[in-house]
Amino acid sequence: MNTRIKELRAALKLTQAELAKRVNVRRETIVFLEKRGYNPSLKLAAKIARQLNSRIEDVFILDEDDLR
Repeated sequence: MNTRIKELRAALKLTQAELAKRVNVRRETIVFLEKRGYNPSLKLAAKIARQLNSRIEDVFILDEDDLR
């Protein structure tokens, strides 16, 4: 799964730590998400999208391989 977290976070001038605090996770979780090393729960995805003023599907992009 690809994400636009880093791009959207930077546009809002949020650090990884600030975003993590807003969604109540560790900064490392945001790092893993940005590097595509972790698939979030729907609840976490919704929290992140809300903080980035975006829709879930605009933050998290599924590849065809992800759907198999």
